[in-house]
Amino acid sequence: MANNNLVINLSTWSIMTITITIIVILSLPLSIISSSFAAVAGAPSIVNVITSPTSSNYDDYNNIVAKANTTSKLKVVVSFYPIFEFVKMIGGDRVQASSLIPVGVEPHDYEPTVQQIQNAQSANMLIYNGAGFEGSWINKIKTKYLVDTSQGLNFGNNSDADIKDARGGINSHIWLDPILAKYQVEKIRDALIKVDPKNTAYYNENANKLFTNLDSLDASIKSAFSSCKKKDFIAFHNAFIYFAKRYGLNQHSIQGTSPTGGGEVTAQRLQEVIQLAHRLGINTIYSEELLDNRSANVIAQEIPNGKVLVLSPIEGVNKQEEKESIGYFDKMNQNIANLKVGLECNNNTKS
Repeated sequence: MANNNLVINLSTWSIMTITITIIVILSLPLSIISSSFAAVAGAPSIVNVITSPTSSNYDDYNNIVAKANTTSKLKVVVSFYPIFEFVKMIGGDRVQASSLIPVGVEPHDYEPTVQQIQNAQSANMLIYNGAGFEGSWINKIKTKYLVDTSQGLNFGNNSDADIKDARGGINSHIWLDPILAKYQVEKIRDALIKVDPKNTAYYNENANKLFTNLDSLDASIKSAFSSCKKKDFIAFHNAFIYFAKRYGLNQHSIQGTSPTGGGEVTAQRLQEVIQLAHRLGINTIYSEELLDNRSANVIAQEIPNGKVLVLSPIEGVNKQEEKESIGYFDKMNQNIANLKVGLECNNNTKS
């Protein structure tokens, strides 16, 4: 009786395995099936592979499935989070995108590893923010196609001190301005079409959706800040200069264009910001999700009704946000809501 049960169980297992395998094989492109079986000519028959769960041929089979899932996709490596978001939205399921700088890591002054550089060099293209954000290491990566999303962008009056970074270059935080972000989207779309022209209509459609969403975001921001008592805010680092100019606000910051490049915030700088907050009547100090907020807390404790809220430069997401699939537009809307608190906006516009 026990032997009969064993035979039944084995027979059931074999039937299920054969059925599932046939379904998967039938879903594969014919070219992959043909080339894969040609590659294993002389190996045990397909029946033996299917019915032997311990067979090493399962490794070949899994490789076939993995190849089927990735062969038709364009391999794109991006420098960091906001560009990664835009590429995913435009490239959709036609692109296999990865971020060179991990999405939960503060990207300023980041130096990629040898392995990360090798991965980028094996990609169809490398897309990066530009305007000096990534540093000199970006030019050392030799890939098939390199895309600078800031190339050709008009930054306005380059003599303005407030758009300069600590090294005398241009402030590179262009993705925080929805209108400048549209220019980056154009560059990404055009690059994908150039390398993968057969999917031109697909990339255009996705880019147009993104343009519409960025225009809606722009309108939402204008409406949100149309009735505020204050125009000044204190960010943790100088990331919101283009955003502030676009919407008639005045950005001040605890740190410069890099939140980490200047080292620890000095006691002198903390005192200067405290005095600035008193002078401007500011009671909200903004911190960032990827950095220690102790400096912001120290300042908030020294001003009347002081509090700390997050104003994200959207340079990455923390682990919880990544788990919840929080993206670019979610972060921008959170920024609008938190800025409305600090600017004491009176309207009830949903952001």
